[in-house]
Amino acid sequence: MTRRTLLVLIPVLAFAGLALLFWKGLSGKPSEIPSALINKPVPDFTLQAVPGLTVPGFTSESLRTGKVTVVNVWASWCAPCRVEHPLLTELAKTPDIQLFGMNYKDEPENAVRFLTTLGQPFAAVGMDRDGRAALDWGVYGVPETFVVDGQGLIRYKHIGPLTPEAIAGDLFREIEKARMPLPAPAP
Repeated sequence: MTRRTLLVLIPVLAFAGLALLFWKGLSGKPSEIPSALINKPVPDFTLQAVPGLTVPGFTSESLRTGKVTVVNVWASWCAPCRVEHPLLTELAKTPDIQLFGMNYKDEPENAVRFLTTLGQPFAAVGMDRDGRAALDWGVYGVPETFVVDGQGLIRYKHIGPLTPEAIAGDLFREIEKARMPLPAPAP
């Protein structure tokens, strides 16, 4: 090969390699991005109630009551949150779980308008105006949904809007698993 051919081939091969890497990284299901917090305690946090709602805010202690909790991170400005909201309303009717909402980087009056218009399914709604609590939870963007067991361990994370298939499949399967205690670590 001549030197000129090599100078042309090297950038082409480098580009092809990068394209393959990006394609591989972007393919698959975004809702299956692993979380480092699975089977770890929820981060310590305190979220005040959204002014104008009749439900309380919540804290990390609120998730250590012995009851499985589904925590949905949402915002009024989030279009996929609006799409998944009727599913959350149905999910809230599930016995033996509590549904909490973490309102992410939102104005309180917009959050109230959102829930007043679409229905208020949450037993508690905490206001995370600066996004700090969501960041500690490892939230990439809204909506995201977590299953937390009764001891306050994050057992599952769903990225993106919930669908009927996701709820009937993974989410309910993970809720059932969260009802069972984790095995003790081996000595």
